[in-house]
Order: sequence, then C-alpha cells, then structure tokens
Amino acid sequence: KSCDIERLGNKITITTKGVSFSLIKVDGGKFQMGGTSEQEKARTDEFPVHWVTLSDYFIGETEVTNELWSAIMNSTPSIIFSQPEQPVNNVTWYDCQKFVNRLSSLTGLHFTLPTEAQWEFAARGGNKSKNYIYSGSNNLKDVGWFKNNSKSNVKVIKQLKPNELGIYDMSGNVYEWCSDWYGLYKSEDYVDPKGPESGTQKIN
Repeated sequence: KSCDIERLGNKITITTKGVSFSLIKVDGGKFQMGGTSEQEKARTDEFPVHWVTLSDYFIGETEVTNELWSAIMNSTPSIIFSQPEQPVNNVTWYDCQKFVNRLSSLTGLHFTLPTEAQWEFAARGGNKSKNYIYSGSNNLKDVGWFKNNSKSNVKVIKQLKPNELGIYDMSGNVYEWCSDWYGLYKSEDYVDPKGPESGTQKIN
C-alpha cells in the first residue's frame, strides 16, 4: 500500500499521494427507505416506502475534492475548478469507477461507490437519525448549498453543518453517484440491496 491510515473514534483518515481524506463508519441498521412522512417533496419514484437492513460500512465524510481527484487521477475534469477543496464535478459514473479502482490499488483498501440504500441511510443520519427533512436539519440553508444561497456555484466542502453522523454536504452542492442502476421500488423488505441487475442509467 502507499498510504497512511489514522483511526479516531468512528472516523478513519487516509493520506495518499500527499492528500488526506476521511471516512465515517456507519453502523448497520434497519430503516424505511423512500418518501417517508417527513419528506414532503418526495418524488413519485420514491414510493413505495420499504424496509431495508444494512450491514456496517464506511462512507466519505465529504464529497471527493478536486485536490484528491487530481492526485489520484492526474486530471482536473471539473468545469468549475477554482479551489482544491471544492468537490469534483463533470465526472461520469465510469470516471468514478476508475477513480475508486485506482484508489483501491494505491491504498490496498477496497473502495466502491455506495449503494443507493447506503447513501440514503447515511444521509438520513443512520441509527442516530432525528428524521430531518434534509441531511442534518429541517432547514436546508443550515446544511445544504442550493440556488438561493450558493449563487449557482460549487462550494468548498465542510462550510455548513454536518448531519447526525458527522457527514457533510449530502443535501445540495453537487450530485453524488451511487453504484446502482436506476429502478422502481418494490414494497418488499431488503437486506444490503444493490439495485437492479441492469438498466439504462445510474443513480445520482
């Protein structure tokens, strides 16, 4: 491996190629996925709400930054690239597959994109969830960048409040890719779901 790893509580900080980033441990649990009662603006494809049980996993404390992407991929794909600590943008799902594969090779660890269920459970605050409308608050301006407070610009990570697990920017700023193919929900219960086996578009 070519990295340094430091663990403190539920956070692991990894330094590779001179850039540090952190992962947050999400303890497994059971939750209702989809357009639950507090989600007043849920889309029709967020129904039916269904129970999902997840095992433990780790997820990024922040979005992947331009600095980290550049160090791992030797490229700067972002359309808006003015600061190293802005999240990378203008990358495809396939670009992200190359990124996690290269990161895995560099560190000796196994990185993947999160499943849609893993992403949603983490965004909701995992087992510490307070059932907020957004990831960490009922007030979007406290936790998320959107048109009215960002001036339509990509913002540097960790400027707003984290959610219950200590994860930042899961509401607003840039879209985040998941590993799953897009598909309609079913009402049955799931354990560690990975989404449909095939499809025409990926979840973000």
